[in-house]
Amino acid sequence: MTIKANQRITMTATKNTGDRPNKFYIISVTALTFVLPAIGFIAEYLANDIALTFELFCKWFIFSAVGLRLFLAGIKQVKNPEFTAKQIFHVENADIFTILRELGFANICFGLVGIVSLFRPDWRIVSAFASGLYYGIAGIQHGLKKNSGINEKFALWTDLLISAFLLAYFIKAI
Repeated sequence: MTIKANQRITMTATKNTGDRPNKFYIISVTALTFVLPAIGFIAEYLANDIALTFELFCKWFIFSAVGLRLFLAGIKQVKNPEFTAKQIFHVENADIFTILRELGFANICFGLVGIVSLFRPDWRIVSAFASGLYYGIAGIQHGLKKNSGINEKFALWTDLLISAFLLAYFIKAI
């Protein structure tokens, strides 16, 4: 899609009346953000008899809440940009799909850095810094929108929570 300087994409937002949560989205984000990091944290503690530390939890949090979540979201956005357009942003116009695919490529890249950080601890600070900024800015953007639906509000709060956690890790690591 080529957009000329004087051309605008008109986005028709759906009304949020009757807005229903997308259960798959909420369950998958919850699992990747909260459940899997906790499982990895506890499993490594039990398997290796090591201390339960902030750094150990961050290892699994960055791997799952950043790596897996963004990688899988990126794949979904590349394959099906309509989901993000309609379910998160309440935009019906298909002209936006190309932009959402590009967002998907960025999410895949951020996600891969988080995944690799499981095996390369020196990548964790890079992932925390870049992804923390990304989640924070995305969360703020969700918050600035006046007519956000349930799914976008969920994205807002999880994005801001992840950003705050990654910021804490980054500050502690430097």
